[in-house]
Amino acid sequence: MTRPTPKEIKPIAQVAGVPVDDEIATRISNSIGPAFEGFEAIAGTLPFDLEPALYPIAQTQKVSK
Repeated sequence: MTRPTPKEIKPIAQVAGVPVDDEIATRISNSIGPAFEGFEAIAGTLPFDLEPALYPIAQTQKVSK
């Protein structure tokens, strides 16, 4: 998963019922971007890969060894 851009944040916020203007979308991108960059090295290796909607699946999934 890559750092979200303001162009990606605006429609996500709108769908969530919190429309934002360009300036706010840029501020959101700048504030959460470092978290995405910090996980970039291990992205794709975690059972839920930064996607909260998959947490319940990852928590209940049986791991084969």
